[in-house]
Amino acid sequence: MINCLVVDDEPIAREGIMEYIRQIDYLNPVAQCKSAVEAAGLLQKSSIDLIFIDIQMPKLSGIEFVKALADPPLIIFTTAYSEYALEGFELDVVDYLLKPISFSRFLKAVEKAQSYLHARYKDVSITLDFFFIRCNGKIEKIMMADVIYIEAMSNYVIIHTHQKKYITYVTFSGIEEQLPADLFVRIHKSYLVSISAIQTIDGNEVILGSTRLPLSKNYRSEVMGRIETRLIKR
Repeated sequence: MINCLVVDDEPIAREGIMEYIRQIDYLNPVAQCKSAVEAAGLLQKSSIDLIFIDIQMPKLSGIEFVKALADPPLIIFTTAYSEYALEGFELDVVDYLLKPISFSRFLKAVEKAQSYLHARYKDVSITLDFFFIRCNGKIEKIMMADVIYIEAMSNYVIIHTHQKKYITYVTFSGIEEQLPADLFVRIHKSYLVSISAIQTIDGNEVILGSTRLPLSKNYRSEVMGRIETRLIKR
């Protein structure tokens, strides 16, 4: 799934893009924001792969917003003004959609975004026992058994192991899709944990040694189902 954020100061425009997103099964409409300032706050707490953003907005334009991001998610500009196209593409955005946006044109843009993300996923290579990631300009080998949990940030993930933490600029959904489903389980929109590292499930928390992580109600049934398969029966 590609986690999407829509940013536009016009409610009708926002809802139009959200409705298009809902019609495509590999897109996940995470949120919509009425300003770039609001979007900046949301990126701090949500894992976003793709942003649809208007250019002309009060206080902070879409272009200024994208320029301010150190390592932005994929960007598709949506605007009624063609004169910004050159500046937009200079920011290495996926596409530039002119309003009113037809569904066929929208679909072409998101298919391009999907191919970009598939290429980015190649930065993580996973086998049964270990995987490689790009980290600080190097290729790092991580043993599967060493991973405690993986944390989603705004546009990167942190892999927490018994030895250290690794930061890699891949999408959370991308690394989740490639990790073995029988070894890892999603407990929250921002956390993927090693099942073998779980020591206790206490109410709405998963305890991994000295680390306590939230167990979201959206993932609780899946987590408990996975635990039940390993539970010793009376």
